[in-house]
Amino acid sequence: MVGMSKRAIIAVGDCLEPLALGATRKALQRDYKPSGRFPIVDQGQNLIAGWTDDDAGLISTNLPVVVFGDHTRRFKYVDFPFVRGADGTQILRPKSGMDPLFFYYACKAIDLPTRAYNRHLKALKEREIPKPPRHEQVGIAQALLRIECAISSQDEQIRTLAELKRAAMQALFTRGIRGDVQKETEIGPLPENWELKPLCDHFSVVSGGTPSRRISEFWHNGCIPWVKTTEIDYCVIQETEEYVTQAGMNQSAAKLLLPGTLLLAMYGQGVTRGKVAILGVEATCNQACAAIAPKDCIVDAKYLYHFLSFRYESIRQLAHGGQQQNLNLEIVRNLPIAIPEDKDSQREIVSILDAIDRKINLHRRKRAVLGDLFKVLLHKLMTGEIWVTHLDLSALVHDAKRQGNI
Repeated sequence: MVGMSKRAIIAVGDCLEPLALGATRKALQRDYKPSGRFPIVDQGQNLIAGWTDDDAGLISTNLPVVVFGDHTRRFKYVDFPFVRGADGTQILRPKSGMDPLFFYYACKAIDLPTRAYNRHLKALKEREIPKPPRHEQVGIAQALLRIECAISSQDEQIRTLAELKRAAMQALFTRGIRGDVQKETEIGPLPENWELKPLCDHFSVVSGGTPSRRISEFWHNGCIPWVKTTEIDYCVIQETEEYVTQAGMNQSAAKLLLPGTLLLAMYGQGVTRGKVAILGVEATCNQACAAIAPKDCIVDAKYLYHFLSFRYESIRQLAHGGQQQNLNLEIVRNLPIAIPEDKDSQREIVSILDAIDRKINLHRRKRAVLGDLFKVLLHKLMTGEIWVTHLDLSALVHDAKRQGNI
């Protein structure tokens, strides 16, 4: 068995076929449409960035090609007619001796250091990739494609279940378990026999604190989990990125919180503000988190978790401030909470939504395993540490076919 040292290698620039695209018009971002006749491919994260009806920039020959983000360093395999987005969208096509899909994966395996928002094409062309025999290129490309198809299958399952959960929450929190007669309230329609109460009627709400970073004994060898808003993401928190000591907690506004406490992100850039999570362990949190604990047994804490998840967008709109809008403890304490007339209804709602969450988490775990497998095999197949003839990916193909994705 021979490794990559026995394989032919070639500079990326030496395996490229010249493409005459100089006169082909590029689509400016301001001209992107949500729908149209032709997809626009640029250097952004999504395969298709937008749509256009203008065929002046259409690339429909010499396909497939690899699109390279000169600034973003992203690679995309494109085997359909498209219009090129402007600014940094480079089109690469390998010569006939190189399988286009293998070339795409070989480029993805390159560790190309970032040069911030500078150009990267010159550096890419100088890097070397393996050039095994054509049949081996095809085998490697198809093996990696199978894994990516399996990943796409999991992504689709997650999206479908997320849509199902949104529909279930809409029905459960507006019509109840049995599709009850509705009444109009300040937060919209609710079952007629439900109550609407401020959160503080049944829950205490406090914030945390941050021990001084200048005092090492507050952080060094800490064993108390310290939650930040970036870790509040519709989950059960079992561990954290940072830990504080007992002295750090005692000498700050941080408080020890019991397992089962709900955390709501009051601050946060992007989508963070308004998200919730549940503590699975004793922990503390910073001042940007609202810690919500029951004062009585009227409202099930897990029911509240799901209800606040349902109300995410509405809660975010209550924020105020200058450049960065935030929630505060007063806003959180006065959040209107819809309460079913009996605890059994709460438990039934929790049971339905928990079941969907378990399915979502299962597919997320599968997706994570497949993502790790892809990274490992991409490296080992390109370096020759593993030979494609030694791989058996039949289980992935069977699972993907069963789920209707290939």
